[in-house]
Amino acid sequence: MTFEFISNTVAAFLTLCIFSFLYKDNPFYKFAESLFVGVSMGYAIPLVYENAFIPFVYRPIFVEHNFLIIIPSIMGALYIFRFTRNLSWLSRYPIVFGMAIVGMGVPMSMHGSVLVQMRSAMLPLDNLNTILIFIGTVTILMYFFFSKEHRGLYGKITNIGVWFMMIGFGASFGYTVMARISLLIGRIQFLLDDWLGIMR
Repeated sequence: MTFEFISNTVAAFLTLCIFSFLYKDNPFYKFAESLFVGVSMGYAIPLVYENAFIPFVYRPIFVEHNFLIIIPSIMGALYIFRFTRNLSWLSRYPIVFGMAIVGMGVPMSMHGSVLVQMRSAMLPLDNLNTILIFIGTVTILMYFFFSKEHRGLYGKITNIGVWFMMIGFGASFGYTVMARISLLIGRIQFLLDDWLGIMR
């Protein structure tokens, strides 16, 4: 028995444990799930220590003597108090600063999403793609204008917007399903080829 066969057997066992959830929740699935979470955390903690704590906290403070780093370090350390009942309110302060950073990202999101869409809708209508983008943008915006009742000609126009949205949602969902199926095919190929050797 080689190391490759033993490692493939362990991986196949854990794969089958995860697949067993398709039947019902069972101890094998819970074991594999807990093992995955534990191994992930065991890997992530030293990784964060080496790639985040040492270069961005320890070295700037104790080697470069940049004591201003102490302030965000203390702010980040307040997350630990989330696990205490009496001092859990201290963990709200870094959460507030984190949400403020998210708010700072709103202008970038506007530039990356809304303004790009508006720029695409302002192109000359010289081909089918730009015409479809223009019609889709206008009809979808009209659908979300709820101050006017969706009846008559206006309702028919907003229905076109619904069709555009359903096509977009369907394409996104189809892409997600395709990605998950490709992962499933990969695991089945591993079980049949690498582990059992049936497909060789």
